Amino acid sequence: MAATAVRYLRSVGAATTADRPQPPSQTLPRPDLRAEALPRPDLRAVQDDERLPVDPAEFRRVLGHFASGVTVVTAHDADGPTGFACQSFASLSLDPPLVAFMVARTSTTWPRIARAGVFCVNILGAEQGALCRGFAVSGADKFAGVAYGEAPATGSPLLGSVPAWIDCRVHAVHTGGDHLIVVGRVAALGAAAEGEPLLFHRGVFGRFSR
Repeated sequence: MAATAVRYLRSVGAATTADRPQPPSQTLPRPDLRAEALPRPDLRAVQDDERLPVDPAEFRRVLGHFASGVTVVTAHDADGPTGFACQSFASLSLDPPLVAFMVARTSTTWPRIARAGVFCVNILGAEQGALCRGFAVSGADKFAGVAYGEAPATGSPLLGSVPAWIDCRVHAVHTGGDHLIVVGRVAALGAAAEGEPLLFHRGVFGRFSR
């Protein structure tokens, strides 16, 4: 599986641990944004025998009962800032510090993140539903009018006023049906002293009621 991940990252031009030695500290150098972007690789079609024997609409309806937080995963490549709204994010490991998110194999944003080799997970706050919707669309300028700075380790876009963020490098990529499972190694992270999270449940945004 590790070899598969390395081959995938190389196919989209991202650096891997097999290609270069890692620095002794967890703080990483900025990616070389002057590197020419490689064409997007062909995606393998999901075979019929891989599909779940359930109706897709029913699958979404039932899984929608699982409430989660909401994030925006961002990166910066040769074409500028990029990102997408992501509900499927989770912590994975404490030692080493790893997180994971899932992204559709048809995503046009993921190849840009893969080429950058780094990303920042922006955990959205309760008042940032509109920001999430802006990053959930395809083909638009998602960063138009959006305030952001640079994450300290990788330079990935750090969105303004988010209650928490995790700055990562791509550690591994695994296939999961029609999605990819992206594992990131944490290089830096931070959180505000206060702030309620944005929640997503059954297709609508919500917040904690204490």
